Amino acid sequence: MQLYSTNNPNLRVSLREAVMAGMPEDKGLFMPVDIPRLPEQFFQNLASRSFQEISIEVAQHLLQGAIPARDLDAIVERAIDFRAPLVRLDDSIYILELFHGPSLAFKDFGARFMAKMMAYFNRNESKELLILVATSGDTGGAVAAGFFKTPGIRVVILYPSGKVSPLQEKQLTTLGHNITAIEVDGTFDDCQSLVKQAFLDRDLTSSLRLSSANSINIARLIPQTFYYFEAYKQAMPSKGPIVFSVPSGNFGNLTAGLLAKKMGLPIARFIAATNANDVVPAYIETGVYAPRASTRTLSNAMDVGAPSNFARMLDLYCSTWNMIRADVVGFSFSDEETQEAMRDIDKTYNYVIDPHGAVGYLALRKYQQENPCTGIVLETAHPGKFVEDVTRILGHPIEIPSSLAELGDKEKRAVSIKANYPLFKSWLLQNA
Repeated sequence: MQLYSTNNPNLRVSLREAVMAGMPEDKGLFMPVDIPRLPEQFFQNLASRSFQEISIEVAQHLLQGAIPARDLDAIVERAIDFRAPLVRLDDSIYILELFHGPSLAFKDFGARFMAKMMAYFNRNESKELLILVATSGDTGGAVAAGFFKTPGIRVVILYPSGKVSPLQEKQLTTLGHNITAIEVDGTFDDCQSLVKQAFLDRDLTSSLRLSSANSINIARLIPQTFYYFEAYKQAMPSKGPIVFSVPSGNFGNLTAGLLAKKMGLPIARFIAATNANDVVPAYIETGVYAPRASTRTLSNAMDVGAPSNFARMLDLYCSTWNMIRADVVGFSFSDEETQEAMRDIDKTYNYVIDPHGAVGYLALRKYQQENPCTGIVLETAHPGKFVEDVTRILGHPIEIPSSLAELGDKEKRAVSIKANYPLFKSWLLQNA
């Protein structure tokens, strides 16, 4: 497997180089030179395969021998050891629950796979690898859980102060050991900017071994393709075309779905579901991409005003607006609409959904008004992670998983800094 930069199609690097570097020096993002289509027999036998078996075959085809089959199989088996069930609401609406991993968010798929892959590539290195990651909510907890106590790897997680839920914050600030949390006085975009600047700073890269665990790292996207195949398997046989509604912030989740489609998964369309941070739906509607500062909303993990993976979306479609519009439609919704949808789902289906999933539900319902289909909403996090907001909105208590409940008594440990790159760089040089 070889990869190139979205800013330089002529660049060629190995999977190991791409994963360990995180991003190219030219500020682009790594993409596979070749996206192979899975054989027809794979789809014919899909119904009889387990989730792990599906994941292994998808990984083997996409990585094309970059990791020996036996080692890759072991990576997948250790990383994808939890389920992704499809829950029926009615004949045309299904929920893909992606919160059954250790941090109760879809980011567990990417974080655990990446941790195992990085540990594999790092196994013979003597110098510690430093992982930098920015989070708007769920990424931090998943990365912290995925890399916790991984030998030879230290993780620094940047998150925006006051803009993640209390339980999300506890998930990334209470582990300690090789996990350090940095509370940034700013937005997620500020956190992401600090991480990107660090990778482009030769003073840092010459003295530290740096990599990223954000969705800018190709190792995060690869396993996120797996559950699209698993969802499709569970939805068969479906009535009409299958459409995925994807709550979107940095757009790694939707980009992974587009990769799955390029590999042959017969998905009719994707819905980019956003909150007020609607730069991608606006682009799909107008052809004009205008990133801006993020707006704080109820669905905080989607509060991204300059989504990194938009570059990969453009690359997959040769920056051709009409080609993207053929596969992706976008809708955005307010917090008021999100809350009403949560109450409606609770009352109509006796199902508790989190704010992010509610945005996905709204987008699917809007799309289905003119496009009959079997719709699958990606439920990206357990509603218990937002217990304060969810109980307030629904007006009744909800079940809290024990792993979340136990966090309440744990001590938060975080370093507080301003959204200032020289300060962040200085901290890294002194502490990493």
